[in-house]
Amino acid sequence: MNTTPPEARAKRRFGQNFLINEAVIDSILHSISAAPNQQIIEIGPGLGALTRPLLASGASVTALEIDRDLVANLRGRFAQNANLTLLEADALAFDFATFGAAHHPLRVVGNLPYNISTPLILRLLAQANVIQDMHFMLQKEVALRLAAEPDCADFGRLSIATQALCRVELLFDVSPDSFRPAPSVWSSIVRLQPLDKQPERAVLDALEDIARLAFMHRRKMVRHTLGKLFSGDELAALGLAMSMRPENIPVEAYLKLAGLHARRGPNAQPPA
Repeated sequence: MNTTPPEARAKRRFGQNFLINEAVIDSILHSISAAPNQQIIEIGPGLGALTRPLLASGASVTALEIDRDLVANLRGRFAQNANLTLLEADALAFDFATFGAAHHPLRVVGNLPYNISTPLILRLLAQANVIQDMHFMLQKEVALRLAAEPDCADFGRLSIATQALCRVELLFDVSPDSFRPAPSVWSSIVRLQPLDKQPERAVLDALEDIARLAFMHRRKMVRHTLGKLFSGDELAALGLAMSMRPENIPVEAYLKLAGLHARRGPNAQPPA
C-alpha cells in the first residue's frame, strides 16, 4: 500500500524522494527496533513516514530537516508530541559529536538524499564514538561500496573508511516505485554499527592519506603507489606483495599500514 499526504511536493534541489510504501516502512522500523527512551536523530524526515512510528515506539526523536516548507508541515502535524524536537538544519553542518555526548547512546536514521549521502556518512564516521548505530536508506550503488569486500570493483576508499570504524550490514533493497517521485535507481537499507574499539585519530588520518594514495590510480600495482611510503619488506610482513593492486588489500592490512605510518611520522621516509 502506498500513502502520501496530497500537499507534499518534492524539491529537486534537495534531492527529495519521499518514501510511500508502507511495507518498506514497516521493514525499516523492524530493522531499527526503536524502544522507549532511546535517543534517535532522524535525518531528512520529509513527510514523517518514519517519524510517526518512531515516536509511537516511545523514543525521543530529534529530526533534522533542511526544507522550511516541510518543517512547517511537520510542526503542524506533530505539534502535540513532546518526544519530537524538530530542527530546521543542514545535517552536513550539524554537530553530532556535541549532541551525542549529551544524548548518549545516539541512534541515527534517515532516508539520505543521494547527492549528500557520501559526505554525510564520512562526517558521521568522524563522530562515530558517540553513535550506537545508524540505519540509512541509500542509493544501492553507495550501499554496495560501503559493504564491499576486497577483490571486487566496489571496494575502495569509502569501503575502507567505513569498515575501519563500523560493522556494515546490507539489510534489503528498495525498488524505485516505493518513492514519490520515483528515482531512476534502486535503493538499499544499510546498518552501520560502530566498533567497540575505535582506531586512534592519528591512525585514521594516516589511513585516509594511504587510501587516497593507493586509489588515486587503482589499476596500478602498489609498488608505484604504496611503495612510496613502505618498503617491500614492510609490505611482505603483512602478507602483501608489491605486485598487488589497491583493491586486493584487506581493511585490516590498511589499518596496520596506517598505524605504522602514524608512528613513523608524516615526513619520514620508508626503509630502503
